[in-house]
Amino acid sequence: MIKQTIGQLLGNNVVLDIEGIDRMYLNLYQPRLQTEAGVATFFKEEHRGAKVVSTALMGPMSKAFVQAIQKFAKREEVDIIPFAKGQRKDDITQEHLRKFSGTEGILYIGKAQEKFNTFRVYKKFSVDTGQSFPWLTRAPVMCNHYYFYAVDENFGPFFIKFASYFPYTARICINGHEYAKRQLAIEGIEFEELDNGILSCADPARLQQILNELDETKIGALVHKWLAKLPDPFAREDHEAGYPTFRTSIAK
Repeated sequence: MIKQTIGQLLGNNVVLDIEGIDRMYLNLYQPRLQTEAGVATFFKEEHRGAKVVSTALMGPMSKAFVQAIQKFAKREEVDIIPFAKGQRKDDITQEHLRKFSGTEGILYIGKAQEKFNTFRVYKKFSVDTGQSFPWLTRAPVMCNHYYFYAVDENFGPFFIKFASYFPYTARICINGHEYAKRQLAIEGIEFEELDNGILSCADPARLQQILNELDETKIGALVHKWLAKLPDPFAREDHEAGYPTFRTSIAK
């Protein structure tokens, strides 16, 4: 026979009750490169000077981006680790975190083949003349994705994942609990941590306030800070034309 309700059990055993973001995934995308027309404008005479848009124009960008990632890994003295199918990324990350002694930096770079929506050029034929013409459209491909696992002085562990194919859409994963732990430590507030949470805190009211203050401005600052540190798939002239201004959206 059940002698206590769920409410009574929780009331008698819960030692800390707070609300906040756990793990959050955000898409990082270039809004001007999400449509066929936008991509055509990027490569054609208005910007990069091509008379005809071709998949061949994307290849050199991707090759240069991968080379930049390899040079970055060498300069930062971090490993590029291919993820095996079914391998738990968290296990690898925890192993690197145990060895990490700094307040901020890159832990390692993961590499995995995943499905990605890029743009392809296909040959189509005019119904009037029968002549062929190039047709730009979205198409799914399997391509390498690079996971930059890092530690931020304010957010703690997080990662940014980049596709190695045009238009180089990315995704960032942050953890509100890790952010809260960092802020408590900075303010000198004692707390007992869990793997993905906080068991107890000397100042629960301040902890809740910290979680409430984690907003789009702070997350946006984190994104811009680390995008400036990591390899960039776009050239200087692209930046000057306003292309690599990544926007964020909540990943579903």
